[in-house]
Amino acid sequence: MTLSKERLLQMYEKMMLNRKYEERIYYLFLEGAVPGTVHQSTGQEACCVGVCAHLSDDDYITSTHRPAGHSLAKGVPLNDMMAEMFAKSAGCCKGYGGAMHTGDISRGAIPAIAIVGGGIPVAVGVGLSMKLRKTANVCACFFGDGATNEGAFHESLNAAAIWNLPVVFVIENNLYGASTPISMTCKLENLADRAAAYGMASETADGQDVIAVYEAAGRAVERARRSLGPTLLELKTYRRCGHSRNDACGYRSKEEEKEWYERDPIVIARDHIIKNKLADEAYLDDLEARVDADIEGAVEYAKAQPSPAPADALKHVFYEGRN
Repeated sequence: MTLSKERLLQMYEKMMLNRKYEERIYYLFLEGAVPGTVHQSTGQEACCVGVCAHLSDDDYITSTHRPAGHSLAKGVPLNDMMAEMFAKSAGCCKGYGGAMHTGDISRGAIPAIAIVGGGIPVAVGVGLSMKLRKTANVCACFFGDGATNEGAFHESLNAAAIWNLPVVFVIENNLYGASTPISMTCKLENLADRAAAYGMASETADGQDVIAVYEAAGRAVERARRSLGPTLLELKTYRRCGHSRNDACGYRSKEEEKEWYERDPIVIARDHIIKNKLADEAYLDDLEARVDADIEGAVEYAKAQPSPAPADALKHVFYEGRN
């Protein structure tokens, strides 16, 4: 699958945006500037960016309790995301969602569901809607390795397979469900092999290499658009942070962390760009500086926005009819 220079540089910038955003959120959380907790996906940037590069505004995604990368990759505006972190009314979910529930339905990003595996049956419903309306759209459903042991995963994949739905099920296999290694809860080396039980196409790809993700996702999305059915796409990756902000990762060895950290997806993409003379160091340094400026601009924007009024807590609770 051909990947143009322009598309690769766009993907690199989006990965950099995701990384910088989550790094900034981490420090804002430590400062007590953002309420609640945060579950980050630092180190997994190639997964969401490589998949979403194939999706249009009319395609959809479902997400997890680590939704920041998915939302940004799908096109939710940075300012809207940052305002949501500050629980401001200008946030992408009007301050109701916070870090675990970002999204924007107008951008095709269904607000994230924090329940493990909770977005999988939703994606089946979205896929069924697309099929019944006879569109050429696709739903990409993101979830972690731990979700593959949930009943909803198996029921949903079976339904998607027998109905031939345009859904790409994306396992972001970062090796751990919270603190439990996937090797302790599943005997398979490749989780994508579970697709065989449902007669579903599958593929396993290197989740640290955005080009590998882009190519594998392209095959899966094209299959869905051509009404050839769903795909279970496993992306092997690694989160550089704990399960949540109070997790010190004591269950991971330093050797394991070193091995994965040396395969940083942003560094891999940058090295490819430089090696193939698609851009020089100065261009990429300027790009990073622009992203830093955008992040700081978003923080200032979010701080200046009003908080929701107390009466807003009563909104969106009961059906109020169509306007």
